[in-house]
Amino acid sequence: MAYDEDLADRVREVVPVGGEVTERKMFGGLAFLWGGHMFAGVVGGELMVRIGAEAAQRALARDHVREMDFTGRPMKNMIFVQPAGLEGPALGQWVTAAADYARTLAPNQPGRPRRRAHRKSGRGHNKAHGQAGWRAWK
Repeated sequence: MAYDEDLADRVREVVPVGGEVTERKMFGGLAFLWGGHMFAGVVGGELMVRIGAEAAQRALARDHVREMDFTGRPMKNMIFVQPAGLEGPALGQWVTAAADYARTLAPNQPGRPRRRAHRKSGRGHNKAHGQAGWRAWK
């Protein structure tokens, strides 16, 4: 899925000054990161913002806002804002709120991979051991 280049340019224009903002292509779109934390992005024609769980819950009551369910599961601290909700000063307000939230997070350590919890699938399949999985070790 391509992202709206014009919306990405508009986001660049309203990103608050005072910190290092980087961009990274993710989710088939473009993400904006502050201190290594994604705070906003453009996916298709929508703005994605990370504003924290409480603010996201309040924002869902507004027009043109929907929960971010990119992976099939809702992400409680992120929302999508449709193009109609980005007119006038609204885009700047959303981006500023997201950047302000990102500033409250501890900086990510560059080059340090995140640890992920490993889950047992219960299916006897493990990619690291080929199709046979743990059964091959019996």
